[in-house]
Amino acid sequence: MSDSNTPKYLDTKHERNREQRIGGIKRWVEYIKSEPPEKWGPQQNAVVNDQLDAAQSVQTSVSHQKHVRSVAAEIIENSGDSKDD
Repeated sequence: MSDSNTPKYLDTKHERNREQRIGGIKRWVEYIKSEPPEKWGPQQNAVVNDQLDAAQSVQTSVSHQKHVRSVAAEIIENSGDSKDD
């Protein structure tokens, strides 16, 4: 592949990745619509917790960790759910 083809290849790859992400989001939305929160809630918590653990294991900066905690707290506050899930 020549250098002149690289931008087009990357644009195509990025668009394909975007479409896959959107497809995954749509499947998740259908799943949570069809299943009770007692089933999908713990699954979603596991994903978020794993993402936080992964971020911590790569030694993210203290400021980034504070930002993540702040965003999480804001999401919890806005959801009206004060549980420590």
